Amino acid sequence: MKNHPADLQAFLEALHPAVPPPWGIGKVASYIPELAKVNPDLFSICLVTVDGQVFEVGDFQQLFTIQSISKVFVHGLALEDHGRDYLLTKVGVEPTGDAFNAIILDEHSKRPYNPMVNAGAIATTSLIQGQGPAERLNRLLSMFRRYIGHDVYLDGAVFVSERTSGHRNRAMAHLMLNFGMIDEPIEESLDLYFQQCSVMVTCRDLAVMAATLANHGVNPLTGERAIAGQYIKDILSVMYTCGMYNFAGEWAYQIGLPAKSGVCGGIIAIVPNLMGIGVFSPPLDQRGNSVRGVKVCQALSQEFELNLFDLLRQQLHPF
Repeated sequence: MKNHPADLQAFLEALHPAVPPPWGIGKVASYIPELAKVNPDLFSICLVTVDGQVFEVGDFQQLFTIQSISKVFVHGLALEDHGRDYLLTKVGVEPTGDAFNAIILDEHSKRPYNPMVNAGAIATTSLIQGQGPAERLNRLLSMFRRYIGHDVYLDGAVFVSERTSGHRNRAMAHLMLNFGMIDEPIEESLDLYFQQCSVMVTCRDLAVMAATLANHGVNPLTGERAIAGQYIKDILSVMYTCGMYNFAGEWAYQIGLPAKSGVCGGIIAIVPNLMGIGVFSPPLDQRGNSVRGVKVCQALSQEFELNLFDLLRQQLHPF
């Protein structure tokens, strides 16, 4: 990173008003009815370093539902519950080139392609251990608490909206049940998936979660370990190749960081050993990624030379 960390706050304060509103380009997600009610003008950026420095601008205290960004962290919990080898028998790690909600499985293995698309995420969530729905949900909420540093809650209205309108996800679940990728009762696993997507977070929360991954699984604000360090490379590898859906290749080329987006309008990006990035702006492009979020991450990557291959060239160490 060519600039001093003190430059980060000044850069964010200049960048925030400079990123134009995505009118005519982006649209707020509406396939989940409750998400269509969000204010499209909300916009925040937050960076958290591995030594606990916080830089933020905009609506960084605004709560919203985490949506597909949750897939990253539930994938990590499934790895802890079952290990890499078993998880690979149920969910692959290949990018698809298709939309995040495509109803497709690998033609040969019958697995969903990766944990970052809906089919793979449903399969991953179905593997979370626990005696009944309450214990499984509590394990998920406890996991999010470790990453964020405080208790988290669900948005009940969004959960009900997702559960009521989630016919496409049910179709995926039944297809995977047919091929033995998930087990009965599938409605319990679907409810857990809808609940994980309905967890409420802020932009700062996203950045802390990203910084925890950047810090080898230890929350930099609390010092609590959120996930076993041995699984960080698994998580970041899949984020790098699959986290931005059918924009993953261009994202890797232009920005070069492990990342994950959600239809809430959030994006997280991880700069290993350095910091986590969180951006929130609800209007989405045609691939389901925040229009402003992509622009912010591109600007940060270029200004501070954060692309993984830039960092390797610089032989950078944490500040």
